[in-house]
Amino acid sequence: MINESSLNTDAAIYKQVIDAGDYWMQIVKQGQTLRILDLEGNQAADTLFYNANDTTERYSAIDTIREQGNVYLTAETKLLSNEGNELLEIVADTCGRHDTLGGACATESNTVRYALEKKCMHACRDSWLLAIAEHPEFEMSKRDITHNINFFMNVPVTAEGGLSFEDGISDAGKYVELEAKMDVIALISNCPQLNNPCNAFNPTPIEVLIWDQ
Repeated sequence: MINESSLNTDAAIYKQVIDAGDYWMQIVKQGQTLRILDLEGNQAADTLFYNANDTTERYSAIDTIREQGNVYLTAETKLLSNEGNELLEIVADTCGRHDTLGGACATESNTVRYALEKKCMHACRDSWLLAIAEHPEFEMSKRDITHNINFFMNVPVTAEGGLSFEDGISDAGKYVELEAKMDVIALISNCPQLNNPCNAFNPTPIEVLIWDQ
């Protein structure tokens, strides 16, 4: 569902461009709005969310899908935790839908899906592991890397119930905005994937912006 934002970018309290293949990790406080902006189009932003006060509570694709009755995420979707609490709500979306089933690329999945020589290629899981290693203040480990959202990524469900990675449906300037319902840690890997068309085989930067209430 397309729902444009009424927020003025000049009023944002925070702006940061994330290069392709890089990560971003920060607390978004309750009541703040986070925008993830696809600067050049067809980029995939693989994102994890945690309760900032208890990281054992984190985004759950299972609970979110079950409660909304839809495998795709868009405006008005409430992102639920593994404890059934609302972490964030998507309040604006100009892309239309986002994937929460396809998971994130890893060196192991690159090997299985594509070729043995692809194992050495940079992957989103690598970015997340680097993020938690460089941010010990959050006291997280690789065990905390669980369900993620692939913002802007197009992963249709086939008639047989499988998943298909297809060309992206986003474009330059498309964005998604989320309002935090509690203090959350947002961890984004700006996907470096070169082997499937999720980002047109050309990883590009994204931008994150934050507004106060």
